[in-house]
Amino acid sequence: MSGQGRSSGRAVAEYRIEDLAHASGATVRTIRAYQDRGLLPTPERRGRANVYRDTHLARLRQIADLLDRGYTLASIKELLEAWDTGRGLGGVLGLVAEVHGPWTDERADRITRSELDARFGGTQDEQAVAEAVDLGVLERIPGREDEFLVPSPQELSVAVELHAAGVPLSAISGHLRELRGQVEQIASRFLEFTTEHVFARYLGHRPPTDADAAEAASLVRRLRPLAQQTVDAELARAMRTFAARHLEHHLTAEEPSTAGVTAHPPAPVTLARGTIAAVERLVGRENAVAFITAATERELQARTLNALASSHLNAD
Repeated sequence: MSGQGRSSGRAVAEYRIEDLAHASGATVRTIRAYQDRGLLPTPERRGRANVYRDTHLARLRQIADLLDRGYTLASIKELLEAWDTGRGLGGVLGLVAEVHGPWTDERADRITRSELDARFGGTQDEQAVAEAVDLGVLERIPGREDEFLVPSPQELSVAVELHAAGVPLSAISGHLRELRGQVEQIASRFLEFTTEHVFARYLGHRPPTDADAAEAASLVRRLRPLAQQTVDAELARAMRTFAARHLEHHLTAEEPSTAGVTAHPPAPVTLARGTIAAVERLVGRENAVAFITAATERELQARTLNALASSHLNAD
């Protein structure tokens, strides 16, 4: 039974459950499960059949959209209950759209397999392609074995330039994995920081009120560029500092005289377990080695400066 009813002079679509499943893309079983969980309004009972309307179709599409954005059914139920009780969902959905929207102006592109091979020297490397797909640098397109989606053309261009400069593809992949872990930690800390100081007052309700969600969405638009701007500025500062240091080291370093001196390999240093645990709590296990190395280098530099200052004072 699928037909047109009349309500207030306007045609109203009616659906059997099979018709609703076809129109929404959900299965009959899924629709019944949503009803049991209270995610769908109760349909009209007409004889032995349930009658669904456009409101049910709209709700199913809304649920599918929120699921695609990573929301659980429990969270979706809270949002929809807020809507049904008149609290409004427009601001919440606007906030969802802002958070899930693009965080860069870069546009995805496509590349054929022959174009990809040509950019990397003309040789086919199946393992490198598999690594790129695993990392998300390339995405396979269903039904197009010879074509890939490139979510970030800039990232692919960086890999092309590094490979042309002599960096092996395996090293590029390993570097990207390491870099991604560090950047994800930066992103996590930035979100924790802004949530604590900015967004906590808007997200105190579950779900937030429509007005709070709308204001939070506006703030997301304003603050979104700040994370990248901060990282860009700090990366530029760090690259300038370390590039100058490395250049100076390679231009001025001389092999010390080894005449009469017996060379000894560096001896391993054992750190207290409590010290390592404290560092891991501070910066995370994956960054502990880098942190300890940097702290050691800073201590050596400080001692060198102190020694130079002391020798100058003694000379005076």
